[in-house]
Amino acid sequence: MTTQPHRIDVHHHIIPEPYAKELDAAGYSMVAGVERPPWSAELSLEVMDKHGIEVAIGSISAPGVHFGDDGKAASLARSCNEASAELSAKHPGRFGGFATVPLPCVDGALRELEYALDKLELDGVVLLASQSDGRYLGDPAFDELLAELDRRGAVAFIHPAIPASLPHIPVDIPVFAMEFTFDTTRAAFNLAYTGALERYPNIRFILSHAGGTVPYLAWRFSLLWLREPELMERAPKGGMHYLQQLYYDTALSANPHALRSLCELVGPDRILFGSDYPFAPEPITGVTVEGVQSFDGFDSAARERICLLYTSDAA
Repeated sequence: MTTQPHRIDVHHHIIPEPYAKELDAAGYSMVAGVERPPWSAELSLEVMDKHGIEVAIGSISAPGVHFGDDGKAASLARSCNEASAELSAKHPGRFGGFATVPLPCVDGALRELEYALDKLELDGVVLLASQSDGRYLGDPAFDELLAELDRRGAVAFIHPAIPASLPHIPVDIPVFAMEFTFDTTRAAFNLAYTGALERYPNIRFILSHAGGTVPYLAWRFSLLWLREPELMERAPKGGMHYLQQLYYDTALSANPHALRSLCELVGPDRILFGSDYPFAPEPITGVTVEGVQSFDGFDSAARERICLLYTSDAA
């Protein structure tokens, strides 16, 4: 049932052939505790048409493109970005793309960012919340990349990763169901806590899955500013302020429990529609659409804004 004929999906994954082959070679038949789904442009378009999604902004999901070799990661990122640009060209007006970069290799990420945004004209970049070496966004090692994104006023879509610490967490629950939310939260809080959000205010960050646990923990996190006076030097506006400047998508979160908490933190001008297709299969896309449409915390104007607002309008 189509209820919003012009919905824009900012959390929509693609699995181009070069990436699928590399995942096979690396043994990723399962990703984050679920079987890797099939994907094609045709499958995406079927789901988009069924659920009133006019445009999908494609991105590469976890585990990303870095499997331990900087050169191979750079080559794979290039292949994925060119596949994304080709997808947009082949289906005009239906697909955009967030560029993949080979972090934690910052030099490679800077080179690929320039190529993807200037030559391929992709819409922004997808950054994994944590990297294969265990470091999170907000770590000073990534400042040069954030400075370039800030200079460009770029969109940076933060997607959770399979955390490097996972082997040390003796809980046998699929990663997508729990650890993914914590991974996003750690990145968002680290960006605020280290002062990165203060230093690079022009980056338009989107957090996956309604920010993971960010809305629920935001006030608790903000208490650090009362306990650590030095925080006011590097992040003088306080924790709540920085978290309220971020954007949040609805993927796997279009339910009253998550949305109620999110709406206590930000208004609908900071919420974007996201489906998480194909890792969230077609029926869940339908549930997400219905969840946004039926949530009693949104009026009709808010629902329309959430479905239509895209980050180019969100500066």
